[in-house]
Amino acid sequence: MEYNTTRGRLILPEYGRNVQNMIAHAMEIADRDERNRAAQAIIEVMGQLNPHLRDVDDFRHKLWTHLFVMSDFQLEVDSPYEIPKQEVLNEKPGLMEYPKSKIRYGHYGQYTQKILESAKDVTDPNEKEYLKNTMANFMKKQFLAHNNDAVENHVIADQLKEISKGELILENPDELVNTNTILRSMGMNQNKRSKGSFKQKQKKKFKK
Repeated sequence: MEYNTTRGRLILPEYGRNVQNMIAHAMEIADRDERNRAAQAIIEVMGQLNPHLRDVDDFRHKLWTHLFVMSDFQLEVDSPYEIPKQEVLNEKPGLMEYPKSKIRYGHYGQYTQKILESAKDVTDPNEKEYLKNTMANFMKKQFLAHNNDAVENHVIADQLKEISKGELILENPDELVNTNTILRSMGMNQNKRSKGSFKQKQKKKFKK
């Protein structure tokens, strides 16, 4: 009996042993025209075994690339596409650049900070008033969504002024949307939040 451990390595297991053997046989065909016909037949079989590739853009190009990969780039046939280079396919991707911008208050998010910092460009008084009130209520909602503790309106007003670099000043913080109203809009309850906050504080005490 022949065991998989005694067989050659499957380069792309999703195509199975038979396709690997077909490619190995095609590589032994001396006549180039016959070898080309064999390669075309193998491509058709590969496409039938992996129909999901038909949803991929230029799926036949991908099949031909897989054919060369499975032959360890040794199969010499006329491909309708540029023959891939082994060193290019094996090349490690470069490191991704991560954003290095600093966010003063993480629960508000980077876009909130950018909007508030651009408040200096708003010259129309009515637009600035609308921006101020809208962003203040949005900041309060974001704070409540990411923190178990309630937040005082004057805290939102102070942070609004800070992030906007003094461009947006909330004269009457108490006019912000009521905390309970915001929580209801988010499907939350103030009493449950309070209990959750109390439990978290108790856990921190015990950890100490």
